[in-house]
Amino acid sequence: MKCLTVGCGLTGAVIARELAERGREVEIWERRSHIGGNMYDYVDAQGFLVQKYGPHAFHTTEKGLFEYVCRFEQWEEYHLTCGAVWDGKYTPTPFNFKTIDTFYPPEAAARLKGKLKEAFAGRESAAVVEVLGHPDAEIRGYAAYLFEKDYAPYTAKQWGVSPEEIDPSVLKRVPLRFSYGEGYFDDEYQVMPRHSYTKFFENLLDHPNISVKLGVEALERLAVRGDRLWLDGRPVEHPVVYTGALDELFGCVYGKLPYRSLRFEWRHTEAESVQEAPVVAYPQAEGYTRITEFKKLPVQDKQGSSYALEYPLPYREGEQLEPYYPVLTKESQAQYAKYEALAQKIPFITCCGRLADFKYYNMDQALARALAVGKNLNI
Repeated sequence: MKCLTVGCGLTGAVIARELAERGREVEIWERRSHIGGNMYDYVDAQGFLVQKYGPHAFHTTEKGLFEYVCRFEQWEEYHLTCGAVWDGKYTPTPFNFKTIDTFYPPEAAARLKGKLKEAFAGRESAAVVEVLGHPDAEIRGYAAYLFEKDYAPYTAKQWGVSPEEIDPSVLKRVPLRFSYGEGYFDDEYQVMPRHSYTKFFENLLDHPNISVKLGVEALERLAVRGDRLWLDGRPVEHPVVYTGALDELFGCVYGKLPYRSLRFEWRHTEAESVQEAPVVAYPQAEGYTRITEFKKLPVQDKQGSSYALEYPLPYREGEQLEPYYPVLTKESQAQYAKYEALAQKIPFITCCGRLADFKYYNMDQALARALAVGKNLNI
């Protein structure tokens, strides 16, 4: 009997490839009309390569992960730059000394930079939550200013909850730099595919033991009854890898886990540039959180520019929305633990990926998790 993988995003596709190379036939079910999950990209009507579900740039410190993706696509060095705009002024993100120069008077800026260098000597950065707790009032005030102008309004729009309710790990994702250094990531390997992410997935799935079926709603055919998984009315007795939302697999018996979704407003302009960086946050804007200018992600030498405004909204099952991000709070993580305990009782099923693990994975983290599961899966 074939192995079944539910979901053709990075996690599902990599595990399918691992199993296929171990000699097992794998069938992938994907409810969308394309492979690649949220990494899917395509050429728009103006000739720009755009990413349908928001910006992705692959980065990792792990040589092995970089070598793995190089098996299936050629990659080119690409260092993502991001920024934020409030009160009509632009600053790079992560926030750095240029941020201080932009928003502080010269004398106050010089004093603050000196204090930060002394207080965090030997360190290149720190999370805003750490700086918020510093004993020096001026240093603490800088973090509070950034929290008021950027973190708080952005978090409220992005997650639909107050910053106090969000797991601190989310606020630690974007540090404060204690230098003029720019660039969103510090990882040794920072790349974009030479052709496209879709080409990467096409090559990844190009194996005689892998078959892909698109437009399949897995949960219309899969169901959990008691401590067994059933497929088309029969108990499952072959490996199933499930990468979807775990609450939906169990009929939301403990309530719906909170996920955030996104709506994209696509635009094209004849102007050569829309903003200073490929990805810019607008914490004061009405409704949308950020704009991605795909002409710059990767750099594309074409006339005009294609870009997308990103509007976060709550995910609701059945509304033709994608569950992008798990909303990580103490309550939601306790709720997820109940679902995880149920899943561990079901034979033949393995649940993993951003949705099934209810974790905020970067691409390299999702890849590492998928490779570990694929290698250790008992088939």
